[in-house]
Amino acid sequence: MSEGKLEIDKVSKRYGAKVALDEVSFEVQPGELFGFVGSNGAGKTTTMRILLGVLAADSGQVRFGGAPITHETRTHIGYMPEERGLYPKMKVLEQLVYLAELHGMSANDAHRSAENWIARLGLTERRKDEVQKLSLGNQQRVQLAAALVHDPKVLVLDEPFSGLDPLAVDVMSGVLREKAATGVPVVFSSHQLDLVERLCDRVGIIRSGRMVASGTVGELTAGAGNGLVVTAPGAAPGWASAVPGVRTIEQNGPTTILELETGADDQAVLAAALATGPVTEFTKRRRSLTELFRDAVAEKPAAQGVSA
Repeated sequence: MSEGKLEIDKVSKRYGAKVALDEVSFEVQPGELFGFVGSNGAGKTTTMRILLGVLAADSGQVRFGGAPITHETRTHIGYMPEERGLYPKMKVLEQLVYLAELHGMSANDAHRSAENWIARLGLTERRKDEVQKLSLGNQQRVQLAAALVHDPKVLVLDEPFSGLDPLAVDVMSGVLREKAATGVPVVFSSHQLDLVERLCDRVGIIRSGRMVASGTVGELTAGAGNGLVVTAPGAAPGWASAVPGVRTIEQNGPTTILELETGADDQAVLAAALATGPVTEFTKRRRSLTELFRDAVAEKPAAQGVSA
């Protein structure tokens, strides 16, 4: 199977009166890392299960390389579920070989690939251990190896970084980047938004079954309000409160982080700061993905980002 773009096109799903997904659309280009984020119950896992064929959509379509995804396509998808789906009493190597063979690999290729991923993910000393005897972090590594062992052409991961220590996060991040670099579209969900912001090429935010923003982090945060970082050693707390359209986000000693509404005058902020004495820092600040996410999943209408 050749490289291709993964497309989720107006996918909807209902459970009785409850709308789980409402025309969800996004795409993941070959070689792209796409972060799929949202609150618990927003529809991330449902979307992934439809992508995998575990659930059927009520309407809409999932495509890879421009063609609807079939059973044959799905044998080339690597999936890492949030709930671990491993056989607890099987040994690590034995399990990975078995899963690779289930995806159509020969016995020799399955062993070769299993040993490769065991070594890559730091599991060599645990290769003959039962999965249930591993730490949670190592079980997570085995779960990733299970998603990669059959050399997938699409990679879908549901909360892959959950419960990992910083070293394991670095290892997994490196593996995902390398896999994407081979032309594989990679989509993963995560609540660790700082990691999503650092790792992903593009991000989609889902709320109550609807996509409310999609684009690069730069695109999404560029239009999400203006911020300033002001350091004024002589300023009293709340010194900027009288400036119209300005809200204090955080004050840490002499440094204040401000958010400006559209049209607010940053020069008025500077004048107010100078009125307190010397100003040693006055810089623009782009909002973080975490701040954007909080606004996007709030009950108030969310500003649309750049659509996928």
